[in-house]
Amino acid sequence: MPFLDTAELKALGLAGYGKNVLISNKCSIYGAGRIELGDDVRIDDFCVLSAGDGGIKIGSYIHIAVYSLLIGRGEILVSDFANISSRVSIYSSNDDYSGAHMTNPMIDEKFTGVNHQPVFIGRHAIIGSGSIVLPGVTIEDGVAIGALSLVNRDCESFGIYSGAPARKKGERKRDVLALEQKFLALRNSRKL
Repeated sequence: MPFLDTAELKALGLAGYGKNVLISNKCSIYGAGRIELGDDVRIDDFCVLSAGDGGIKIGSYIHIAVYSLLIGRGEILVSDFANISSRVSIYSSNDDYSGAHMTNPMIDEKFTGVNHQPVFIGRHAIIGSGSIVLPGVTIEDGVAIGALSLVNRDCESFGIYSGAPARKKGERKRDVLALEQKFLALRNSRKL
């Protein structure tokens, strides 16, 4: 897949970005001035990043796989070493489905009841393919979300969650913490 070159990356008008940022030329970015990327970030084909007032902040050593979506008015924060698998949708805004309000962005806001809340994805979290994360959710460090899950409530550190709605199924190993230290030591010594 072809990634944006240095000039194309600069032309996006991102709020900031680090070294070794690889963004597919088939990725769609809206509200670029409210999007920040760390070092070693890869965003694949057909992803959509649409930043509202809260912005999107993506840490370092992040992969966002094909067809993923990060969208909404609330802040979306993806911490270092997190992995967003293919077809994951992360929403920081959501319509009111009750019928008490009208829906869709073509309706004046005084007639809608959209919920805008921040979303936090912790360090070393992995979100499986086809999963949906709703506004106001905190996915703590080390959490693993199984494929096709609906995450509508907070997930505790190093828990394994799956289902619709996602429920805790077990505990994830914490080996990634020691591996992170070894990886960074090698990276800093330029042996990687």
